[in-house]
Formats: sequence, structure tokens, C-alpha cells
Amino acid sequence: MHVFTDPVNLDAYLSGFLWILKLTGASALFSLVIGVLLAAARVSPIPVLRAFGAAWVNIFRNTPLTLIIFFCYFGLYTTLGLVLSDDLNLNNYWLGVLGLSVYTAAFVCEAIRSGINTVNAGQAEAARAIGLTFAQTLRIVILPQAGRAVIAPLGSVLIALCKNATIVGTIGVMESSNVMKDLINENGDAVIPIFLVFAGTFAAVLVPTGYFFGWLANRLAVKR
Repeated sequence: MHVFTDPVNLDAYLSGFLWILKLTGASALFSLVIGVLLAAARVSPIPVLRAFGAAWVNIFRNTPLTLIIFFCYFGLYTTLGLVLSDDLNLNNYWLGVLGLSVYTAAFVCEAIRSGINTVNAGQAEAARAIGLTFAQTLRIVILPQAGRAVIAPLGSVLIALCKNATIVGTIGVMESSNVMKDLINENGDAVIPIFLVFAGTFAAVLVPTGYFFGWLANRLAVKR
């Protein structure tokens, strides 16, 4: 544990997990928005939208996240010249957020769609009978109930997203896995303590998160 008594190493450790939290927070927000839109497309009465939603889910859910992150960096940035920030570190960060968001949105979509399928079809028919449009029916009647039904699955997606955020280190963001690798390279005699500290930090954050989402799911469960 002497590694973390060095202020430089401690700052690197804290900074690495701060990047993880930033990546997770931004990607969770964007993937939730995209996932809801994809779920709406997948249950839409318009065939083109249903096909688009199905294609997105099937492509991104079955493509390794590492390849998506690499494509964002080497394809969008290096080859096509997509620049999201003048600062190199921030540009890599936003490229990572982009890759994480489009990938995670596929899982969010399927979680929300499963929630939509739990809502009685008669409610949608009743909503249409009183003149609500598809979008109004989805927003007012279906999604509020579906959202309460999929809190636990969305919590699992969030936990997976937090762990997946370490992959963004492959394009230069100094998140926790990169910091851990550097600390191990500099302190070869303390490999196990360094690993335990980083693994323990993830566990200390994610285990309570899992219990919280489980409690929240039971608290807000729709009584049928």
C-alpha cells in the first residue's frame, strides 16, 4: 500500500476514477435518450422505423465494444477528421462517450422494450380510442409504466457501462485501467496490492449501486 502514500500516485488514482465517472455519467445520459428513441422505433407502427431500430440493436449489440471504440478513434477521428474538441484529451473523451453511448443504447433499448411489452395492450387501445397519437400514448401511458418495470435491468446496464468505460483507455484517456497499468509498471513489487485497490474501488461503488437499483425496483414496482 506504500504506492498510494505518494501524492503523485494518489492523484493519478483519483483522477483515473474521476474519468471513469465522467465517462459513465455522460454515456448513461446519451444512451438512455438514444435507447428510449430506439425502443419507440421498435414498437412503432411504421415499418421503416421498426427495421431501423432492429438493425441498430442487432449491429451494435453483436459488435465488440473495443472495435466500436477503435472505429470512433481511427475511423471517425483519424480518417474522417471528426473533431469533438480542440483539446486532445477531451476529444478522446468525447469519442469514447460516443462509442459507449451507441453501444449501450442497444441494451437500453431492449430493456425498455421488454418493459413496454409488460404493459397491457388494452391500455394502448384505450388511449387510441380517446384520440391520443402513438407518440402521446407512448409518452403518457406506456413509458411511465415501462420505466418502472425495467429499473433493475437498467441498473445492470449502468453497472456494465461503468466497467466497459475502462475500454476507452485504449484510445488514450487516462482512466483507471491505464493508471493501474502505469502504477504496476513503475511498482513491479506491488502488483497485487495495486490490483486489489482498483478492484476494491470498483466493487465499493458498483455493489451498493446494484443493491440500490434492486431496492428502487421493488419500491416502484407496478402492482398488477
